[in-house]
Amino acid sequence: MIILKIFLFTKKKLFITFFVFLIILILFFILFKSEYSDIGLACNSEISVDFIEKINNLTKEDEKIAYLTFDDGPTASITPKILDILKEENIKATFFVIGKSVEANPEIVKRAYEEGHYIANHTYSHNNSILYKSPESFIDEIKKTDQAIGNAIGIENYCSHLFRFPNGFMAPLYKSKKEEAVSLLLEMNYAYIDWNCLNNDSMKKYTTNQLLNNLIESCKNKNTLVILMHDTKDVSDSSLVLKDSISYLKSQGYEFKNFYNLIPCNK
Repeated sequence: MIILKIFLFTKKKLFITFFVFLIILILFFILFKSEYSDIGLACNSEISVDFIEKINNLTKEDEKIAYLTFDDGPTASITPKILDILKEENIKATFFVIGKSVEANPEIVKRAYEEGHYIANHTYSHNNSILYKSPESFIDEIKKTDQAIGNAIGIENYCSHLFRFPNGFMAPLYKSKKEEAVSLLLEMNYAYIDWNCLNNDSMKKYTTNQLLNNLIESCKNKNTLVILMHDTKDVSDSSLVLKDSISYLKSQGYEFKNFYNLIPCNK
């Protein structure tokens, strides 16, 4: 009788232990998926004022953080090379993609997303005359890009909440139109961000040494960096100097992050 009671008690204890373990496992899966998958990346999720303020004041932070960002892709010739290097270095970056290029290379966008990189919006056409033709045209460019990204990565009603103006908001071209567009972005639950560091890979043809020196000069005396590069080879090819750029930034004490570290965790 005593042996039976001990057996039943032990069996009950094992069952409770297993049940608790199962609950912990489920919670871990939910939290892991929330942090690295589609949390906050739907059109019906709202960005907070805190998120907008963090984006607006990001480069004023005192921490030595480097946010690698790549514009104008994806491209079949360069983006996979950059992804290979980032994977080798265990660095997560942010890709500001063009919608029509996403449609041409959906498997590359899917790979970038699945490897933990942030997929952000850089318009559908990257054509200012189309983008600023009317408020409706601006909204359409954003939404078409969101749809292309969502189709590529398998998230319905995708919204990255993060936008970069072609040529940047700071550029004087179409300045008044950009200022009008900011309110449209807010209505679509979008913040926008420029950069404060670059290697000038889109300006003219540079050697790899020149690209690295451009980056070193550009980041001088700065703490938090939002670094502009391009995953294209239209002018200069940043994939050729990416490893050296990462090595230099690490030697200067920079920690690498992407915008998943800032986006609000809500669906």
